[in-house]
Amino acid sequence: MTDPDAPTGSRHLPTGSHWRIRPGGALLRLETTASREGRLDGAWWPRSRDIGAELPALLSALTDHLGPLTRVGLDAAAWEELPRRVVVDGMVVHVDSFPVGDDTVLITRGAEDHFALLVIPPDATPEAAHAAMAQAVLADNPSTAEQILIDTGSGSAS
Repeated sequence: MTDPDAPTGSRHLPTGSHWRIRPGGALLRLETTASREGRLDGAWWPRSRDIGAELPALLSALTDHLGPLTRVGLDAAAWEELPRRVVVDGMVVHVDSFPVGDDTVLITRGAEDHFALLVIPPDATPEAAHAAMAQAVLADNPSTAEQILIDTGSGSAS
């Protein structure tokens, strides 16, 4: 489920605040400017460490706003059983895993267009998660994902 105020077919990040990807599911919030000047482009609060259950909905929601995605990169240690690829809206998205522990997920559109999302741990409190999301989407945010999680008491995804 996406934000009803977000432009349909847009190839930029939507201008809404945050929304549920699916009822009872993860929350996604994206930066509200096309400038993308901060370190992060948004934040994602999955409800579990089961990437097979969480990732398809995230990628589908992002595809609605950004167009076809080609790759997703994330920390292998933070998730249960990573797939090598996910099919989203009939398109294959390759999954790359790295033992980086940087509390982010990297989304690639095309060959060189990358989006970095803060990953909020599933067990974060709603207050801490919303505070982390708000900080992550500030247009000129200089903080790293790890620092945002520390500052907001959200914990660490790794």
